[in-house]
Amino acid sequence: MAEQKTQEKKEDNFRYFVRIVNTDLDGNKNIGNALKKIKGVSFMFSNMVCNLAGIDKMAKTGYLSDEQVKKLDEVLNNPSKFNVPSWMLNRRKNYEDGKDYHVTAGDLSFAEENDVKRMKKIRSYRGVRHGIGLPVRGQRTKSNFRRNKGKVSLGVAKKDTTKAEKV
Repeated sequence: MAEQKTQEKKEDNFRYFVRIVNTDLDGNKNIGNALKKIKGVSFMFSNMVCNLAGIDKMAKTGYLSDEQVKKLDEVLNNPSKFNVPSWMLNRRKNYEDGKDYHVTAGDLSFAEENDVKRMKKIRSYRGVRHGIGLPVRGQRTKSNFRRNKGKVSLGVAKKDTTKAEKV
């Protein structure tokens, strides 16, 4: 009888979706794995966030209280406030002000787009390669990246045998 009441209580507190950093996380997953669904959060970073927030990373996301969700959100939005080492952040020595940041979700996409635009504007090698649609990081292009170059014929075309027979 007592077990049944505790199960009903747990089911009442369960949420199928938990919103952290403007991202809906699955309530059935462990919080350590669910945080990885946020763009800009890796396995190591989610592990660190759980430790800083004092939450067991194996706890189900749907059973987290509102205070725990607020704490996670606070740690993710401002990790420098919690003395996170700079090597864990994904935006070190920012171009505008030289500070270290950790950007997530839409801010990360926006920052990447601005970086590519800046490289194209100053006509750096990487910017030129981005503009042409070729690989940026030194890969070979002879046999790969054909779809980026347009319609290019490969190999030698066979002779049409039907024309040769008629003549």
